[in-house]
Amino acid sequence: MKSMIDEFKKFIMKGDLVTIAIAFIIGVEFSKVVTSFTDVIMGFVGAIVGKPSFNNLVLDIGDGQVPYGAFLTALINFLIVAFVLFLVIKGYDRMKDRMGVKEAEAGPTEADLLAEIRDELKQQRSA
Repeated sequence: MKSMIDEFKKFIMKGDLVTIAIAFIIGVEFSKVVTSFTDVIMGFVGAIVGKPSFNNLVLDIGDGQVPYGAFLTALINFLIVAFVLFLVIKGYDRMKDRMGVKEAEAGPTEADLLAEIRDELKQQRSA
């Protein structure tokens, strides 16, 4: 039982898992910020169009209704998140360029290494 607890401690304290947990928590809080920002935008839309929220918009078809307003609100949320993430990544790339951080150069491929080994073996046989 003690070894299982020790293994669990090692697992939970791995850097990648902690980073993922932190990113998840930040993502949840970021979602709240986006939702409140959408409410602000929808307030302006309501001032212009006359309805402060798209959530109540429905399309009447015969005896049924298609509630498309909630979809429009979710779509606006998505577009806001996508645009903000675009700006964050663009800023991150710009900062990386200014700091001179280069991406790690790709090493030789497996085929390159095998060809090199083959050539060296040929040289050893002919010598």
